[in-house]
Amino acid sequence: MSRARQPSAIDDLLAEHAGLQQRMSDPALHDDAAAARKVAKRFSRISPIISVHERLEAARTDLAAARELAAEDPAFSREAEELAERVESLDATLTDMLAPRDEHDAEDIVMEVKSGAGGEESALFAADLVRMYLRYAEREGWKAEVLGASESDLGGFKEVSVSIKSRGDGPDGVWSRLKFEGGVHRVQRVPVTESQGRVHTSAAGVLVFPEPEELEEVRIDDDDIRVDVYRSSGKGGQGVNTTDSAVRITHLPSGTVVTCQNERSQLQNKTRAMQVLAARLQAAAEEAAEAEVAEERHNQVRTVDRSERIRTYNFPENRITDHRIGFKAHNLDAVLDGDLGPVLDALVRADRDARMQAE
Repeated sequence: MSRARQPSAIDDLLAEHAGLQQRMSDPALHDDAAAARKVAKRFSRISPIISVHERLEAARTDLAAARELAAEDPAFSREAEELAERVESLDATLTDMLAPRDEHDAEDIVMEVKSGAGGEESALFAADLVRMYLRYAEREGWKAEVLGASESDLGGFKEVSVSIKSRGDGPDGVWSRLKFEGGVHRVQRVPVTESQGRVHTSAAGVLVFPEPEELEEVRIDDDDIRVDVYRSSGKGGQGVNTTDSAVRITHLPSGTVVTCQNERSQLQNKTRAMQVLAARLQAAAEEAAEAEVAEERHNQVRTVDRSERIRTYNFPENRITDHRIGFKAHNLDAVLDGDLGPVLDALVRADRDARMQAE
């Protein structure tokens, strides 16, 4: 977005912000708890943008005054230069904040990691990916929770689902960063089961879904689901129950299956599993709609086709390669320890640039 296009966008947000303030002061709004939460969340998302705009306008006013003083007294020249730098910085920040955004960017996510071709080695790699995401979430101050897992014989994961939530409001949430992780992740290394030291290639799949705030946002008919209860087991998370409290929900029309075993009771596991199911059904519906216009979106970084190989983790060379944007770095050990920032930053920039060019 060019600087020239800022005024119209910010004017619209200023009007919306004022309208939201007025609605929040209306007692009638709070009679509907769900509506009140939506209004409050939208208000909290755009408030940081309004704050930057107000600081920018104040800095511009101060800069104009400083330049007038500097014209009469050179002693004010340094102050004018500093204010000019501040205006430029705030202007760039506001431009970035006003860039076209993914409507789900502020949302939390549900992530599923599944082993693929490669047997036991693939399951071990899936466990490495889960550990990487959990450590990255810890660095970001997010709350991560393993909802359910199916272990392999050597301690890897055949399948695992994780909920990751941010701890605050704002325009950028967990989805804004980790939405790029959906796809096939390939690993090249010597498996622990390899006796001759040969490098093998295997893969694991990652699915990422924005998680609806309210279950009511996605309608699921009770007649469309089958609920099975079984005994929890394995490393599903700290405090996993070992009674018959684990829940498996099958959505019959789509064949989607969701399991949850990390909560303390069967009711809690069912509630959480329904939330995950809602997230998956919502994502599937949106992807179906996106597929209809996929021909017009070739430049988008995140493809609708989740089967695309997106990244390679090469252990012999300590190298990570993201094939979508040509990103390469030789710090694979650090990345697997949760240092995902640089590659995600590059993906965010590429996505933002693609959105701005599409406008």
